[in-house]
Amino acid sequence: MGFSEDISPSASLQALDHKELAGRFLRVRKQTEHLCETLETEDYVVQPIVDVSPPKWHLGHTTWFFENFILKEYKQNYEVFHPEYSYLFNSYYVTVGDRWDRPKRGMLTRPTVEEVYAYRKHVTEHMIEFLLSDIPDEERVRYILTIGLQHEQQHQELMVYDIKCILGNNPLQPVYRPEKKVSQPAPKRTVPAEMLEMPEGLYEIGAQGKDFAFDNEYGFHKVYLEPYRIANRLVTNGEYMEFIESGAYKTVRLWLSDGWDWVEKNNPRAPMYWYRQDGEWWHYTMNGPEKVKPEEPVTHISYYEANAYALYRGMRLPTEFEWEAACKKYQPIAPEEANFVDSGNFRPTTAREGNYQFFGDAWEWTQSAYLPYPYYECEDGALGEYNGKFMINQMVLRGGSCATSPDHIRVSYRNFFHPHLRWHFTGIRLAENIK
Repeated sequence: MGFSEDISPSASLQALDHKELAGRFLRVRKQTEHLCETLETEDYVVQPIVDVSPPKWHLGHTTWFFENFILKEYKQNYEVFHPEYSYLFNSYYVTVGDRWDRPKRGMLTRPTVEEVYAYRKHVTEHMIEFLLSDIPDEERVRYILTIGLQHEQQHQELMVYDIKCILGNNPLQPVYRPEKKVSQPAPKRTVPAEMLEMPEGLYEIGAQGKDFAFDNEYGFHKVYLEPYRIANRLVTNGEYMEFIESGAYKTVRLWLSDGWDWVEKNNPRAPMYWYRQDGEWWHYTMNGPEKVKPEEPVTHISYYEANAYALYRGMRLPTEFEWEAACKKYQPIAPEEANFVDSGNFRPTTAREGNYQFFGDAWEWTQSAYLPYPYYECEDGALGEYNGKFMINQMVLRGGSCATSPDHIRVSYRNFFHPHLRWHFTGIRLAENIK
């Protein structure tokens, strides 16, 4: 269509001309479909656990977002693609209307995969036409478009988690996509574990400026932190094996009360996807089953496991404020070698000299509950349901993962999940007090 597609979706959209706006939209939409290129039709519908959504549902939901919040509201004479799709593909927007139950998304054999792709094509084409035209209430539309693109990138990451869960629960353990060949081979040994010192003082927390950030990142404020140390890298598989072999999963004193209840109910003995074979640890990867590499960061860890591991080492997890302050001091910008989804690895990689792994590889559990910052303001209307209503019973994670888009993450980004979950790429960074 004669417009550029290689424009980052993370910055403000207000200054872009209409061709650049359409190009940015199209690039994000194509990435979602790229993640599905190696799937078979049967893979699109499976829902092995309640936390997973079938890839077909993600394709439909991210399309519904643009249809519902932009095309229906602002494009003259637009007619919805199918009157029932809002019911099927609405996620948690109560103010928009009724929704199909989340645990039953795997029952949606219809619409077919082909029909959902037709829906995507229909909405994408109408959006391109709309973005290349005179846009009514343009500043507001550009803001909603920014939310929509960030939202679709979040679902791209969820799709990677969900596809791994779908294929990893298949007894054939199929390959999703072979890893990309990299010019620089991964190191066989990780960098030595060291602790980075942070002095006491007032630290600035949160988002500010003109670049996009979600509402939960705003409420820019200062916090006082006592002196502390934070690890220079993520905890490795080999280090976590020591935790397993110590009998930690049977040692009640290491676990929070809820965590011990989770252990007794679910009987975990290792990270998700790990299993013993011929006396060795193996795990399912997006490249199929492999022996666990001791030098790589451990991932697929619940908050309960992360906290127990920290206690086992005589340390603790950092707070989200400690994490952000240390990231700003030691690695405020993601280094070139940071491992994001564009690397094609779909797994955390061994730490290299000069990369503290604050960005990419694995989301890092913090000991901070997900709560509003000072001065937090929830947006009016349906978009106000995006973050604020989830500020209860969840823990904050920081830094992004190997499934995150590199232009989607930032120092102030706050991810959040329930403490028992571990199907996403989650890891551990240790911290300790300076006495």
